Amino acid sequence: MVRAIVGANWGDEGKGKITDMLGETSDVIVRFQGGSNAGHTIINKYGKFALHLLPSGVFYDHTTSIIGNGVALNIPYLCKEIKSLVDRGVPEPKILVSDRAQIMMPYHILFDEYEEERLGKKSFGSTKSGIAPFYSDKYAKIGFQVSELFDDALLKDKVERVLEQKNILLEHMYHKPKLDAAEIYKTLLGYRDMVAPYVTDTALFLHDAIKAEKTVLLEGQLGTLKDPDFGIYPMVTSSSTLAAYGAIGAGIPPYEIKDIICVVKAYSSAVGAGEFVSEIFGDEADELRRRGGDGGEFGATTGRPRRMGWFDAVATRYGCRMQGATEVALTVLDVLGYLDELPVCVGYEIDGKVTRDFPVTAQLAKAKPVYEKLPGWKCEIRDVKNYADLPENCRRYIEFIEKEIETPITMVSNGPAREEIIRR
Repeated sequence: MVRAIVGANWGDEGKGKITDMLGETSDVIVRFQGGSNAGHTIINKYGKFALHLLPSGVFYDHTTSIIGNGVALNIPYLCKEIKSLVDRGVPEPKILVSDRAQIMMPYHILFDEYEEERLGKKSFGSTKSGIAPFYSDKYAKIGFQVSELFDDALLKDKVERVLEQKNILLEHMYHKPKLDAAEIYKTLLGYRDMVAPYVTDTALFLHDAIKAEKTVLLEGQLGTLKDPDFGIYPMVTSSSTLAAYGAIGAGIPPYEIKDIICVVKAYSSAVGAGEFVSEIFGDEADELRRRGGDGGEFGATTGRPRRMGWFDAVATRYGCRMQGATEVALTVLDVLGYLDELPVCVGYEIDGKVTRDFPVTAQLAKAKPVYEKLPGWKCEIRDVKNYADLPENCRRYIEFIEKEIETPITMVSNGPAREEIIRR
């Protein structure tokens, strides 16, 4: 069976914990899009980890972790991440890298930095991990596929051809030093040596695994609202964050994805620029940020303070619908125990009319939140193991959200550790 774990909103919903938890009953875990630009925070018996490129199921010795063809593969970063786990006592994970994955080039990161610098105040709030230049090159057909590392003549010729274009941009648009073809070629040969032990036809591996009735987990990065088609364009990422793309980014048939777990946060948070209707500010936001997550709401990649907001039922219902969610895992519920009342955004007022449907970005900019307030439960819930033992107001909050988002909430996370989960 194939299951997908994806985010409903802007990312940062707690997908890493849910993947780590479900990894226990999985044989294969696949990252299918994105790169090292977003982090998944995991707390287990080995300690606290922020993974950026590896799937969040690497902590089990019975799993195979796959970097799918849809991933922006930063090779030195991957090797560094594997080493950082082993150095902290985690058994060396079994990793496979798709021979069709594309390589994050050193200059992608430079171009990301240069473009944000050029845009100044109009920048996209990029993590400067090279993601937009990487995917631009992939679709402009001047990217480098892992398989190309193993053909010297092809590689050398392609580096020279691609750098002609890059150097025109560097010289005339960014006024930065030009790239040296010989140096880039040498770097890529180093990459080949690093990645060679992991490279295989992962689509064929997955085909055989599915035929043998293995359990496969697809792990997405970010969430619906960062999808280039269905998100808050242009303040989005550069690869599809939807479960449907999991089939393409992993190389499996779409009908094999049987279960789509949408991870939803009990309040809202976002990193980077873009529309955010239920955003809160000042002391109210600072308090939620300080209490949020484990050690506060700060980006796992950038360390930037996350933007905070109340639960947005409009955005989340849309997020679950576009993901095709079959079930929801509600996370960080324990954080909200300090509040007397909990505002939930149930509609957007746009030009004097209230809508329950998530609009396009230009309309979103005019939207004002319409709130319904629920009573808080005013106590700690981290030790609770059974749903029936949660305070009544806490259950009311969960059930109100469930009704609003029109998707069953099957898991409630009430703490950052792997075992802090209530199943319904």
